[in-house]
Order: sequence, then structure tokens, then C-alpha cells
Amino acid sequence: MSGGKPSLRHLLTETDRFITGIELVTSRGVITSPRASRQLAIAQELAGHPRIDLMNMTDNPAGSAMITADTMAADLRARGQEVCLHLACKDWNRNALQSRAYKLASEGYWNVLALSGDVPVSGFQGVSAGVFDIDAVGLLRMYTDLNEQEGLEFFMGAVVTNHKANENEVVPQLLKLRKKVDNGARWIINQVGYNARKDDELLRWMHNNGLGEIPVLANVYVLAKGAARAFNANRVPGCRVSDRLLEAIMRESEKPDGGKGFFHDLAARQVVVARGLGYRGAYIGGHLEAADYLDILDRADAYGWDSWRELARTIDYEEPGEWYFYDRDERTGLSSDRLNPEYAKSLEGRRRGHGAPLRYRFSRGMHNTVFAEDAPLFKLGTKLYEGVEKAPKWVGKTLHMAEQANKVPLFECRDCGDCSLPDIAYLCPESQCAKNQRNGPCGGTRPGSLCEVGDKLCIWARAYDRLKPYGEELTMLDGPVVIKDNALARTSAWQNTFLHRDHHAKALAAAEEERKALAEEAAAKASGAKALPPGGGAAASAAKP
Repeated sequence: MSGGKPSLRHLLTETDRFITGIELVTSRGVITSPRASRQLAIAQELAGHPRIDLMNMTDNPAGSAMITADTMAADLRARGQEVCLHLACKDWNRNALQSRAYKLASEGYWNVLALSGDVPVSGFQGVSAGVFDIDAVGLLRMYTDLNEQEGLEFFMGAVVTNHKANENEVVPQLLKLRKKVDNGARWIINQVGYNARKDDELLRWMHNNGLGEIPVLANVYVLAKGAARAFNANRVPGCRVSDRLLEAIMRESEKPDGGKGFFHDLAARQVVVARGLGYRGAYIGGHLEAADYLDILDRADAYGWDSWRELARTIDYEEPGEWYFYDRDERTGLSSDRLNPEYAKSLEGRRRGHGAPLRYRFSRGMHNTVFAEDAPLFKLGTKLYEGVEKAPKWVGKTLHMAEQANKVPLFECRDCGDCSLPDIAYLCPESQCAKNQRNGPCGGTRPGSLCEVGDKLCIWARAYDRLKPYGEELTMLDGPVVIKDNALARTSAWQNTFLHRDHHAKALAAAEEERKALAEEAAAKASGAKALPPGGGAAASAAKP
């Protein structure tokens, strides 16, 4: 319990209730400023309502500086309201995020939604630089380690952006969802979308891939004309309104109520459908008054919860040519358990490497010959760089210059020293990803699989396309979390690879620790002794659970 209302952990792990959470967008200025006071007043009015189980406070949404989430949350907790704080990586490095963990834990805030965050779009005297020292997966790993090693009790959620139009966006999003769960996410919110078939597909994929027990809250963003235009024009990363939905919104906006009835009705239908599909709750957001949230819930009640199958057919605002993982079920208009036939066909009869770019095939060949741990020339490289360690400094500097002479023109290398080229199909996250994402794609791509910044293709979509001809696209995010060691910046990545100083070496060490733990457990079972659980200890916590 949290001063009166059940905790989120209790609701999602010990009950089967369909819960209601709302998103409160924080504002600029101190808590006593007019805008902040208005937001707080709305939250205070809803805090005492029995239908509102959870209030979520944003963390500098859209990359703009606003009041911190816990400032507003403190008042609501005092009123007995269960709260969740968003925590994004765009404004904090890993030390600040860890310090934040201690502060939140000390004050009793245990519900955290881990996000990479939007690229900043404003700032004092110009646009600020995004930090992105780690990403949402790294944040989950850090807080999970704090839970395990320091006895903290964070109950962490994460986001998946499954409402995407292309295969090379959808599948990596699903794979990253699995990686988030592997590293500590215990509940999920899906990103904004207005397509019931995609909402069904997400739960279906999770069930078919061993994630069916993870509770998911359905994102129900209540539109208005201005927000719909912004989403349609791709001005809000990850949020999309199709042309057909925008046309309907513009028509409805001509009515005397400005379209409010339509917007609330659409949200109510989404709530009913979410419950029918098996979501564990509705996560309602938008620029709303307190009465608006309650009106939407009343409309949902009026529809009747058994009407969800009929209502699902009315939420079908897909993009033209939108890609689906599963085939359509003509009886329901939703998804079946059959793979999309075109997708299934693309998986058959692949010729290894056929269609992959020549540059990638060359890079892959070099990696498998020289840089992989089991490569024929790896031991030779190790001996070479062991000798470099003992040689005069100019020798190492010369080899480092030669390394950069190759990697800069080929990969736009930024000399980070802890290279992730092999992790992302030889695409550099430092130079080619606005958020330096090393554990999978963010959710901010625009139509055409374009990065939310500029007109370049998302590197993770490109990596997927490079790996699919080799049949390796579904394992592209397997393995431990990748967290860059900034101490290696401006040092030789080749040297760090051969001498086991980079994150690849840490992953090998963690895997070996896990192997030993499993062997000890097996030996203990064989002898009838009590064994430690596999993965126990600090070293193994860095490995994939």
C-alpha cells in the first residue's frame, strides 16, 4: 500500500485487476507558477478518485527543461496516490543516474519508467547536448544491480514502440523489448498508436516468445487537433497519426465541440479494446482536465466491456503498406498466430550473405579472420599488441594512426576506444546514431525508418537489413548489455580488443563466470548439496540473465 492505494507492484503482480494510470506532463517554472499550479491542481483532484490507480510524471519530455518529476510527485504521495517517475538518459550520465537512484530510494520512490529519452530540442542560449551516456537498457541493468547488490526495491517499467510501419523497425523493437525484460523491466507500456491489430500483435508476440507473464499497459493518448497535426508531421518522436486518422480528426474538429466528443470516444474505445485483448491497464495521456479522464472512463463503462471485439474493428488507422509480424485473422480483423506470409517467405531459401552490402561483407570477413575471439589471427594480434605495450610510445601511436586511417573513412569512427562496430553490423553508434544507442533502436524513427534527427536511416534498421541475409537478425540483440567504457576514449580499439580491455572482454568474463556457476550448481545437485542459484554474485550480474 502507498498511503491508501495499492502499490503498482501489488496491482500488477498479485492481482488481475485492469488498472488505470494517467500521464502528467510536468511544466516549466517553479511549482507555484501558474502552469505548474494548474497541473498540480488537476492531479490533486484525481488523487482521491478510486478509478485512478497510478500517476506518471514525465522527465523533461520532448527534450525541454521542465520541473523534475519528484517535485510534483511529493504532494501526490502525501495524499495517498501511487506514483511512477519517468527517468530518461538524455540529461544524466551514469553517475548522475546512480545518484538519482539513491535519492529516489531514500525518499521511497520505487516505481521507475526507464527511458532513453528524446534528443533535446531547446536549452539555455541554444540547444543543449544530449548526454546518452547509457541507454534505457543500461539504466535497467544498473538499477537491477542496485536492487540485487544493495537491497533496493525498484519496480521498473520500460517502453516498446511497436506501432512502426517497416519490418526493420518492428522486429528490432520487439527484440529490444525482450532485452529490457532480461535486464529488469517488470512491466511495459507501449508507445502511442491507433491500430488495434498492432496492439493485439504485441501481446501475441510476447506470449509466443515467453514474455506472456509480463504485464503491459496500453498507451491511450487522447488526441486534439494540434497534437494530431504534430504527430502526423512527425514532430514528436515515436508518435504517429496516419493521414486517414488526421482526415477524420479534421472533420470532427469542425463540430461545435471542436471534436472533443470524438477524441474522448476514440480513447474510450481504446480502453475497452485494451482490456479485451489482455492488457493489464490503460495508460491515459494528453493535455486534459480532471473531468476529461473521468469522462473517458465513464464512456468505456457505457460501451460495456464485452463489446471489445466489435470496437476493435473501428480502431484501424494503419499506415499504407504497414508491415505486420503475423498474418491477419479475417474473422476478427486482428492478428492470428501465423507468420505474415510474405515475411515467412523471406525467411526461406536465403542464400548466405546474398544482398548484404559489399562493405559489410568485407568487414564481417575481417572480423571473423582477425578480431573475433576464436579468429585464426586473434592470438597473433594479441602477441603483436602485447609487444606494443612494451615498445616505445611512438610505436603504439603509429599503429593507432594507421587504425584510424582505415576506420574513419570506412565507418566514420569517432575513436571511442570501446568499439561497438561488431555489435551493430559494422555501423558506428557514435557517429551515426543521434543517441549513441548500443543495445537496440530507440523508438523515435520517422516514416521510411529514418532517424528522428536528420534524414539518415536508423543504424539499427540498417543493421537488421545487413544481418537478415545471414539468418542472424533475430539474435542481433542477444548477449549482455553493452555499456561503453569512457576511460578508453582516444585509445586504440584494436589494442583494447586484443588485450581484453573493452566491453567484449567483460562479456566474455561474465559468461565464463556464469558457466562456472552453472557447473558448480550441477555438481552440487549431483552430490546432493545445496547450491547457490546460477548467476549469483556481482560478477555474474553483468551477464544476460
